[in-house]
Amino acid sequence: MRFRSLSDHESLLQFVRNLGEGLYITTQDGRILDANPACVAMFGVESLDDLTRYRATDLLVDPRRRQVQQDLLARDGAVRDFELELRCPDGQVRTVLDTSYAVHDPDTGELFYHGVLVDITPRKQLEAELVEMSTHDALTGALNRRYLDQLDEQFKRDPASRWGCLFIDIDHFKQYNDEFGHQAGDRILVRMARFLMRHVRAEEAVVRVGGDEFVVILCDADAEQTEAIAQRLRASGERSAPVPFSLGWAARRPNEPLVRMIDRADQGLLSVRVAQRRSDPRGRLAF
Repeated sequence: MRFRSLSDHESLLQFVRNLGEGLYITTQDGRILDANPACVAMFGVESLDDLTRYRATDLLVDPRRRQVQQDLLARDGAVRDFELELRCPDGQVRTVLDTSYAVHDPDTGELFYHGVLVDITPRKQLEAELVEMSTHDALTGALNRRYLDQLDEQFKRDPASRWGCLFIDIDHFKQYNDEFGHQAGDRILVRMARFLMRHVRAEEAVVRVGGDEFVVILCDADAEQTEAIAQRLRASGERSAPVPFSLGWAARRPNEPLVRMIDRADQGLLSVRVAQRRSDPRGRLAF
């Protein structure tokens, strides 16, 4: 039966040593007692002795997750595909699925956890990349309308939350494209997106909603704050924007849907455009 059955001690030992997934044994308080070579490599340490210097909670991005897992183990006796983020001693963060079960020593009653770790870090990275691709504009790197669909769900969940919106449109962009070509126009769009991203906070979304139209969504902003940011952006645009642009703004009203707030900001922009045309009826190209 040698190498033909898991009942064979040598077969089982080789199986544990050669398996690509990480196998481990820990105590209830998180001491790591044993692990196979794949588990040691997963944590980026040189040897089992190096790994056993740590407790399980030392190696988790969120140590509270272990308590959640232990509660499930206490209730069900086993947990399957429990997702954890590991912070390895070398600083790398890895995402794993942990399938584990609780076992009691029949002589002492001591509780141990036996588990299998499957590293899904590449898969999570690919998922993140696909999400970013689906919500970002390929040309400018700004967010796209799909992001607004996601944000709309947040508006519905919290009807009293405060938001502001800036609607930006490049002046005379069609004329620029006609005169200099679409490649030059694309470069202008990229530069405009970068200008907007530099002049708002990192947590505030710059969204390309049309050919030469951008929306900036402001977090936790009332009407006074939104107007102040709009004025600052206009002033910065006069000094350093790659092209002239018009801007309208709106702050969310109670229970107002996202699309309605954006429409009001767009109407504000149209009012600005009307005033500009009255002062400059020729619509001069000013790039």
